[in-house]
Formats: sequence, C-alpha cells, structure tokens
Amino acid sequence: MTMQWGMKKWVGLLLLVSVVAAVYWGLTQKPNAPSLQAIDITGRPVSLAQWHGHPVLVDFWATSCPGCVQEMPKLAAFYRQFHPAGFELLAVAMNYDDVSQVRHLVAEQNLPFTVVVDTDGRIAQSFGGVTVTPTDFLIDEKGKIVQQIIGDKDYSDLARRVKSSD
Repeated sequence: MTMQWGMKKWVGLLLLVSVVAAVYWGLTQKPNAPSLQAIDITGRPVSLAQWHGHPVLVDFWATSCPGCVQEMPKLAAFYRQFHPAGFELLAVAMNYDDVSQVRHLVAEQNLPFTVVVDTDGRIAQSFGGVTVTPTDFLIDEKGKIVQQIIGDKDYSDLARRVKSSD
C-alpha cells in the first residue's frame, strides 16, 4: 500500500509539473500576427509584411466610439515621437464605420499614420474576431504579437515596449 501511495504522489507531482510547464509555455509563446493586406483610405495598398523589422501598433477603432476619437491626438503624438525610429501605426476603422466619416476625422485631426476601413470585417476576424473598440495589438519587429490592449492605453508602458523592440 505504501508503494502505491508513493507512486501516486510521484504521478501527481509529475502531472502538476506538466500542467505548470504547459501554462508557462502558453503564456510565453508569442503568436504570429496575421498576414494583412488592405487598401488605405488614400487608395494605397498596405500589408503588415511591408513593416517587417519594425514594431507596429494595429489599432481597431470606430468613429462612433468616443474614447477612440478622443485618443486619436495621443496616438498621433505617439506616432510622431516614435516613427523616426521605425515605429509604424495602422489604424483599422471597424466595418460598420462610414468611409466618409473616417476620411473626415483623419483630415480634421491631421492623422499622420496609415488608416484603413475594414469594410468586410476580414481584418478584425483575422485578429481573433475583434468587436470591442479600442482594441490594439503591438507587433514586434519579428511579426509576433507581443501585447493586446483593450480599452485605454498606458502610453508609458507602450513606449517602453516599443523602445525594447528596436
């Protein structure tokens, strides 16, 4: 009986170590960003592949989202600060957004980064079915998603992460 009890302890311990290792592996693995090809609001083709080697923030937003619209000047300032070092920003307006409203907001706020409208929802779907705005994905220079942010951004943390991926 003691032999069986000792064996059960070892099997239980081995199982626990396996579960901990699997959870750790799952939390530390960085998924690849989806390949993305779109046309921006000026008619130019855009793909994430064109920015390989640079950190990229993909920002899902909507003109009907007050928080999204309010943060656009902050995003523009962040982009202007980090773009000279290679940082890129792709703002993806949701499929329910009216293209003319998106263009108006971009012009009104003089947004310096690339903006696309996800007219068929394909881009949001490729990032796991984004439905909440704002939702952001920080992609490192190797094309790996290193952070997902839902809601307000911590710009100092984002700056630290962007600097560390240089």
